[in-house]
Parts: sequence; C-alpha cells; structure tokens
Amino acid sequence: MAAPIGLQRVPFWPVFAVISAFKLLLIPTYRSTDFEVHRNWLALTHSLPISKWYFESTSEWTLDYPPFFAWFEFGLSQIAQFVDPAMLEVTNLNYASTQTIVFQRLSVIITDFLLAYAVKECCACIAKSNNKQEYEDLISQPAFVLAVLLLTNMGLLLVDHIHFQYNGFLFGLLLLSIARLFQGRNLEGGFWFAVLLNFKHIYVYVAPAYFMYLLRSYCFTQSHKDGSVMWTSFSITRLISLGLVVISVFALSFGPFIAMGEIAQVISRLFPFKRGLCHAYWAPNFWAFYNVADKAVTIIGVKADILTVNTTQSQASMTGGLVQEFQHTTLPSVPPIATFVLTGLSILPAVIHLWRYPSGPRGFLRCLVLCAFGSFIFGWHVHEKAILLIIIPLSILSVWSYNDAQVFLLLSTVGHYSLFPLLYTQPETPIKVCMMLFFTIFSFCALQGLYQSPHPDAILPHLPLLNPLESLYILGLLPLYIYTDIIHDLLGLGERLSFFPLMLTSVYCALGVLYTWLVFYKRTLQRGAKIDHAKQS
Repeated sequence: MAAPIGLQRVPFWPVFAVISAFKLLLIPTYRSTDFEVHRNWLALTHSLPISKWYFESTSEWTLDYPPFFAWFEFGLSQIAQFVDPAMLEVTNLNYASTQTIVFQRLSVIITDFLLAYAVKECCACIAKSNNKQEYEDLISQPAFVLAVLLLTNMGLLLVDHIHFQYNGFLFGLLLLSIARLFQGRNLEGGFWFAVLLNFKHIYVYVAPAYFMYLLRSYCFTQSHKDGSVMWTSFSITRLISLGLVVISVFALSFGPFIAMGEIAQVISRLFPFKRGLCHAYWAPNFWAFYNVADKAVTIIGVKADILTVNTTQSQASMTGGLVQEFQHTTLPSVPPIATFVLTGLSILPAVIHLWRYPSGPRGFLRCLVLCAFGSFIFGWHVHEKAILLIIIPLSILSVWSYNDAQVFLLLSTVGHYSLFPLLYTQPETPIKVCMMLFFTIFSFCALQGLYQSPHPDAILPHLPLLNPLESLYILGLLPLYIYTDIIHDLLGLGERLSFFPLMLTSVYCALGVLYTWLVFYKRTLQRGAKIDHAKQS
C-alpha cells in the first residue's frame, strides 16, 4: 500500500508551471475586441494626465473600470514603452504588432501568479480543515483537487488567455480575501475585497455577503448558546477599525478625482446604463426567458393580426445581438431599477440567513455564492463571463460537501459551455472543446473519488454524483452543440435566423443555471431549519 500523502507533497507549483506553459501556447490564438480595449487603456493612462483619463474618447473603448485598474494599466505601460512605444499612442487605434500581442498576453500570464498564490492559500485552508485525515494518492486529497479545479478552470483559460481579459488576477484578489477570512484574519479579508472593488466594481454584487459576515462575526464578538447574536458583545473598536481600512482604500482610489472635481464623470463611466438590459449574446439567466417570451408573443401577435410587421421590425433589435438600448416588442421593457430590485430581493434571504445562522467562513461563502447567483440571474446588462463569479468560489465548497459538488458539476459544465459563443472562430473550436472535455472529465472523476454517489441504487444510468434527469440534461449539451455549430448552417438558416443558435444556447443553459440556483438556495436555507429543529429538541 502506498504511503499516505500530505499537503507538503502536493506538486502545487509544478501544476501551475504546466498550466502556464499551456497558456504560452495560446498566445497566437484569436483575441476579442477586449484586447484593443486594454491596449487603449495602456495608451491613455501613459500618454495623458490623470485628469483626462475618464474624459478621453478617441476610441469607442473608453476607460470604464475603477481607478486602481487604471493605475494597473499605467504600471504596465511603463514596461510597454520599452517593448513597442507605438502601442502607447492614443490615436493608434486597433494597433496589434507582434510585440504588442506578446506583451499583453504575457502580462495576463504573469499577473496570474497572484491567482496561484491565492489558490495555494485556499488549499492550505482546506488541508487544515482535514489535517487529521491521510490520503493514499493525490487525486483523493481535497486540497489537490481544489488546486487543479481553480488553476485549470476552463472558463478562466478561455476568457483570459484566448478572448483576452485579466480575470485571473482579479479572482486572485477575491480568493485571497476569502482565504484570509477562513484564516480568521478578517481585517485583511476586508482590505483585499475593498482593493478588489477598486479594480473592478462588478464584484460589488457580492459585497452584501462581506458586509453581513464582518458585521455579524467580527464586529459582534459573541453569540448566545442558541446561536442568536449577543447585542452587548458589539465592538465599536472593531467597527471603526474595519471602517478605516475600507475608507482608506476608497480614499486612495477615488480621492484624486474627488479633489479634481471629476468624481461625477468617473461614476458616469463606471455605470453606463445606456448599454441595455442584455449583452450582445444573452447571458443564460432569467432575462433570456423573458426575451424569448417577448419574441413568442410577438410572433403570435403578428399571425393573429394584433401586431403589424412594421412595428415588430422597428423594435426587433433585441434579437440582433447588438449592444444598445432597445424596447421589448410586446412585453413591458425592463428599466435598470427593476433589475436592481429583483437582484436585491433574490439575495435578501441569503443575507438574512447569514445573520440568523452564522456558521463561520463556510456560511459566508455560501452567501457569497448566492449573491453572485442573484446578480447573474437578475442583473442589468450581465456579461456571460460573469458566470465565473459563481463557479470559482463554488469550487471551494465542492471539495467539502457532495451536495455542493453536485451543484458544482452541473453548474460548471453548463456554465462553461455557455461561454462557447465567445470563441466563434473555427481554428479555436478544437481548443475550446478539448479544454471543456479535460476540465469536465477531471471534475467528475476527481469529485467522484472524494464522495460516494448519493444515488448508488439508481435504476437508470447517470453521471457521477448526478441523478438521471440531471445527467440527461448535461448530455443534452452534445446535440445542442451539433445543431448550433453544424446542422443550423447545413439547413441554410445561417442568414435568415442568424441569432437562433445563440438564443438556443442561452435558453438551454439558463435552465441549468436557474435549477442549480434553486437547489443551492434550498439546501442553504435548510441548514438553518435544521439548526432551529436542533434547538427545539
């Protein structure tokens, strides 16, 4: 029998080195307009004074990230000037020399070291919680499984190293913040999350989880035996300390723009509500169903002579995949305030549950995942890439509980598949399919090795950890892919119904996203019900 293995023998950095080498191979691949977005930000932060950063509009890709990310681009530009100064000219639109491509690609790969460090810290937390267990091999060790799930995440590889963005670096900040909370270093956890918000404000959607957890478990120092808060344990000192940390970060970030009287301009760039309810490709969320319902009612209305063709054509931009303001044809158009209200209502039970039933960092992480779910499902102008804000933290929970592993397997598979339309070029098709297969197969095999199947006596065949119906849904992705990528064009529908494959993908994937949200929510709230039952007993 092999000797038990410990965390110190887990080849963490070799795994990171291998995945980094793979990222190097992706340098020549397709790149989206986000590549030009970040090149333009390099140019304007390098060439213009800070007072002009949020006013510059030579390019349509204006700076719309918080100040820390602007300074991040400025820092990169100090190196870029020695690689190819031409990339730093604001008027050099769509500039993409070989040196520029290599430099920007390498900047993403190198900054992923922060992600690697944060993953290592999270894995250490997992190992510490299982320090009394011994493992016969690597694949049976939760810390190693988590390391591979996070470092080889298919979505991050696709979005960052082909499509082009810096999500790995940003998720590194999020994971580092989470790790610090698990380590009991709450002020550091709050600090790193505040820093993250000033790099990319989309993470504000999970801020309610941080606020409630730090208030309940840090500012209140004790609870009664029944778990309720002991109001006399409130520490004003801790509240002030936490407040000073957060305020200091925001003051450092936005202070210069407040001093220059430009804060209104910065805010207008950060929150451009004229972009419309949905992104060019509908994210697989609630609004995908709403859009389809609008189209269905419109078609029925035209055939019943209730609506005219001219009216529907003038308002049909919703189905054209354009990023702009538009009106629904028949159903009421959705204003931003409606999405904010729905998002708030969707996360409210999770936040209240975190207050009533504090269960340490794991309870916080469940609340964070539910906040990410709510913002993705009901948010305004949600990007399909935002699914990673759910999948990444859910990866941590997946190695602790087979119930969470079930949700993770279902969500990560459908969520990663929903990113396929981002890479629509033929040369990248084998790459995205192989990455999807590798990550999905590893996830199912590794998590199956950690847990016994909850359906050992199932009569119908099923995938590991999933029930037969869930398995059938996952397998349905195969005929969906065959139709959208092959059969649709063979039928000659490519021009007449060009957006139908995207719509079909979005709606099918939305079924899985909403299902996993409801299952995860139910299980989270049931934990509170079990606590109440135990108290009564």
